[in-house]
Amino acid sequence: MVVRLSRHRLLTLLCGVLTALTLVTPTLTAPAQAVANRPDAAAGWLARQLVDGERFEVVFDGVAYPDPGLTLDAVFAFAAAGVADDPAARALAWVTRPDIRDGYLGDGTTEAYAGATAKLTLAVQVRGGDPTAVGGLDLVTRLRSLQAPDGRFTDRSAYGDYSNAFSQSLAILALARTATGVPPTAGEWLAGTRCPDGGYPVLPAQPTCVPDVDATALAVQALRAAGRPADATAGLNWLVSVQRTDGGFTNAAGTANANSTGLAAQALRDGGRPLAWARARSFLVGLQVGCAGVPADRGAVDFDGGTLDRDTLNRATTQAVLGLTGVGYPRLTAVGADPDAPTLPCR
Repeated sequence: MVVRLSRHRLLTLLCGVLTALTLVTPTLTAPAQAVANRPDAAAGWLARQLVDGERFEVVFDGVAYPDPGLTLDAVFAFAAAGVADDPAARALAWVTRPDIRDGYLGDGTTEAYAGATAKLTLAVQVRGGDPTAVGGLDLVTRLRSLQAPDGRFTDRSAYGDYSNAFSQSLAILALARTATGVPPTAGEWLAGTRCPDGGYPVLPAQPTCVPDVDATALAVQALRAAGRPADATAGLNWLVSVQRTDGGFTNAAGTANANSTGLAAQALRDGGRPLAWARARSFLVGLQVGCAGVPADRGAVDFDGGTLDRDTLNRATTQAVLGLTGVGYPRLTAVGADPDAPTLPCR
């Protein structure tokens, strides 16, 4: 199924290039029973949620549309946990189908989206593929063509430019794996968006610089990959300063959740902050559905520990796996991953 352009852009706005942050807080009840740190079980649960074993979908106005972005997030989660390699292969094969790929990336002429291009490039690299030859498309060349003279990676579209800190960071992380590396201006541009307190905003050049946990977590990993450790350290220090006493991190609505905490935890371990990572990981473990949960939900990671919300469960689990393992984007690889999707062992 090919997503029409207008719907594609609307869904991009709703879901974001990386992962949509859920801002609705469910009615709170007792949290799911805590389990031992089991990112493999979380990734295994996630693999079993793939539609037709190959993709995720998003529902809009009662209609289900393919969601390549979330599907790629799952590919990263499978690599981080080192499991579900067969589902990961099917998922990437689905995203790189020409009809799905071109609906996600744009046609490359009248429309081309930096974040989507960077994300797919990185996923192909993580899976050990050649991003310069993806069904006849050179993703690296297209990605580099979207860099503006000031270093920012921007979208080319009549529908507007949706590029932000996520797309810039993903572009840097993808290009860091290429032979020619990251253009210095790319790291300079991202570093230049930093707020006075050290955090990074989603969007640059706002009247008031408002740092964001998710954007900062991705930015610090990209800045380290771009050879700018001092700029990354400022972001890591800010993350530590806003970590809650329970180890969690909040989104823009002030809700401590698995999405923000997962990304922050990943950045903290990758950036050499093991104690802060351990606290964040403990928060995530407390959100994982254990053996007291419904069998079909065991292993999944809830968004915020309230009433289990299945509309947010897939997205929460993808990013929670990154935090539970602490494997940074620069180090993600599918090499040696187990082909199967494990379950949470319960008696």
